[in-house]
Formats: sequence, C-alpha cells, structure tokens
Amino acid sequence: MIIAQISFRDEELLETKKVLEANGIKVKVAAPKLERAVGKLGAEVMPDLSLEQIELDDFDAIVFVGGPGAADFFNDKIILTMAKDAYENEKVVAAICIAPSILANAGLLNGIRATAFPSEERNLLTKGASYTGNVVEVSGRIITGRGPEAATEFGQRIVKALK
Repeated sequence: MIIAQISFRDEELLETKKVLEANGIKVKVAAPKLERAVGKLGAEVMPDLSLEQIELDDFDAIVFVGGPGAADFFNDKIILTMAKDAYENEKVVAAICIAPSILANAGLLNGIRATAFPSEERNLLTKGASYTGNVVEVSGRIITGRGPEAATEFGQRIVKALK
C-alpha cells in the first residue's frame, strides 16, 4: 500500500489494510521516505518501505491510497512507471479516492470502467476511462474506489481479486 508522506487519507489506509490482514494477506506500507507519515486526520504510520525499496516481484498487488497528499504522485515518473509495470506483470492494481488519477495518468484506465473521488472525474474521462462514480469498480485486475466510505468494500474487492 503506497501512501503520501503527509496527508494520506487515514481510513483508506487503515480500514483497507484491516480488511486485507483479516483475510490473511500480508501488507507492507510504503511512503516516499522511511520516516513517520501523517494522515489527513492525524493517523501516524511508520512505513515498512520507502518507495525506492519496493521490489514489485515481492508483491501480488499494489494499492495507491488517496487523500490530498496523493496528488504529489499524479505526475511522478517513478510512481507512474511502477503502476504500469505492476499491471504489465499481472499484479492487482488498486487505487482509491483521488489516487485513480495515478492510474489514469499511467495510461491504465483507457477504455476501463473506473470510479474516483468526484474531483477526479474530468481527469479520468480525459484519459479515456468510463467514469461511473460508483463506490467501487472492478475491471479485471484494476480496482478503483470513490473515497473513504469505500474503504471496506475496496479492501474486500482486493481480497477477492487476490484469491
């Protein structure tokens, strides 16, 4: 699960992670630096990995957590390449809240039904997605969620895709 160093959305990390772990999935949290990360609502998390330490071969899925800080990743070449590489290597690729714009900017949502926080509708449409505004959308190995209220279902859909 990839979070921004500052202002990730707490529930989107913590609730989704809880669902994954309750289903026996081992979760690692990554942030730009191996330093304390702080959520928009004040949750403090010590990442397991820095972005530089991520080895995609070690994981079956990559999950981008939303919140205002996720906008830092929208045009980050390393993050966009990571999303593309994960998808090309048959991984589950998931994003929630504003983070589906990362997938759109990486070229992964063209022709795909997807959802995101309403602020991202225009970007998703511009990048060729079929924006639904639904709570969660699953299109093959791509899973998108609308926002904090989607965190539990988002986690359940990731579990289902991994099983």
